[in-house]
Amino acid sequence: MLARILAKSPRFIYLNGANLTVPAFLRLLLRNLFIQTAETPNENALKFLPSMNILPENETREFLSGREAAASPLAMKLFTVDGVKSIMLGSNFITIEKSDGDFEWALLKPEIFSILTELLTSGIPVISESSSLTNDMEINEDDDEIVSMIKELIFTRIRPAIQDDGGDIEFVSFEEDGGVVYLKLKGACRSCDSSSVTLKNGIESMLKYYIEEVQEVRPVDEPDLAEEAAVQFEEAKIIPKRRGEDVAPPSL
Repeated sequence: MLARILAKSPRFIYLNGANLTVPAFLRLLLRNLFIQTAETPNENALKFLPSMNILPENETREFLSGREAAASPLAMKLFTVDGVKSIMLGSNFITIEKSDGDFEWALLKPEIFSILTELLTSGIPVISESSSLTNDMEINEDDDEIVSMIKELIFTRIRPAIQDDGGDIEFVSFEEDGGVVYLKLKGACRSCDSSSVTLKNGIESMLKYYIEEVQEVRPVDEPDLAEEAAVQFEEAKIIPKRRGEDVAPPSL
């Protein structure tokens, strides 16, 4: 696979008796990378056939969400395409299933082709087992449907844009009664003058567009969390407990 070739020879590639620099090899590969499509019995699923191997022979990996695809930079990027529902990687194919509705293959295919071409010729491994979800993005069986959708949007659409600007974002909680999402901005975005604009015009607009239950997004700072924890601790000390008592597409 391309990533293994580049790892062995970081500056030159030996091909057909000639030494090629890595950029020249990538340009050659790009010119010779063909991607065909094939229909499947499912009209909402299309098979993409690149002229190179994706995974080892007879191996497949299926991802039903962007968070499940954390170990695959290629699948993660494909999930940023509006309308992509699931992805399966095979030894020499990529099957993409789209959502029902107004998502037409004529509109989806150009963006998918662009991502496949970019990622497959970049030298980035298709599978990176070292990648993992952060604690706030972990798939939790206790999460309800709304929280799962919020996490999915943050992971696939919002976090990559924030990280491009040198920051990050962390999901804290969702208050169902008021429809309020609490987030923590980190890095460059925490002290940026435009952070409030990003939060309201970007993040809040996107979450409200895709999830009707979301009504507002509010930032949470570290001091706020520490103060809340301290208050809860003090309350726990002064309130007695009875014995036996048991105790819930806009763009960035």
